[in-house]
Amino acid sequence: MGVRSFYTTKGQRILQGDIREVTKVPPSSVHLIVTSPPYNVDVPYGSHDDGATYREYLRFSQEWIEKCYELARPDGRFCLNVPLDKNKGGQQSVYADLIAIAKKVGWRYQSTIVWNEQNISRRTAWGSWMSASAPYVIAPVEMIAVLYKRDWKKIDGKGRSDVSREEFLAWTNGVWTFNGESKKRIGHPAPFPLELPTRCIKLFTFIGDTVLDPFLGSGTTLLAARNTGREGIGVEVDPRYCRLAKGRLSQ
Repeated sequence: MGVRSFYTTKGQRILQGDIREVTKVPPSSVHLIVTSPPYNVDVPYGSHDDGATYREYLRFSQEWIEKCYELARPDGRFCLNVPLDKNKGGQQSVYADLIAIAKKVGWRYQSTIVWNEQNISRRTAWGSWMSASAPYVIAPVEMIAVLYKRDWKKIDGKGRSDVSREEFLAWTNGVWTFNGESKKRIGHPAPFPLELPTRCIKLFTFIGDTVLDPFLGSGTTLLAARNTGREGIGVEVDPRYCRLAKGRLSQ
């Protein structure tokens, strides 16, 4: 169906369509990509099949990660929020597999942030209960892989930062502890909290830089970009979530 401009306001743009088909963003123009892609765990997104085979999921992941690599500047950074692993539909090492794909595409590895989401209430899979027969070990954390395209040190290194001393000291500690976001409050089946993109944006970009989220969802990354004085581009395939993101940006 192609990609169309859906909404523009005060430096923030929403594009409706598939990130793999985007032509409205110039190559080598994005300073930072922050996103939490579909996890392939049967979340009812609507316009995206979140229950593909794992092989299909990895092929899809490689295609969109390649597109992001094309759009990133030579000193562009990439904050990829994904689960450590998953057990729905079979045990899979999601984080390790996506890192391997990203490196194959050309992204270079810098570090990993462990997001301690503190959400153990959603645990439902125990395997064998109080028995060595077949226990499941599930870590209640998510990962934020920090990758870069070619140069880790920013080429335009004279830009203005807005991260405070306290924030810098806290956020360069690779374990971040804050709660997740409410699906009911936001109106999206898999939102991430404003705190996550805000930290990534302030830590890894200068004021005025361009931030891209290829899976915009409810628009949280664009809110964080607007709040911190960055240009924002969000791509979202589902028109309902484009409307949701527009509504949140309009408030």
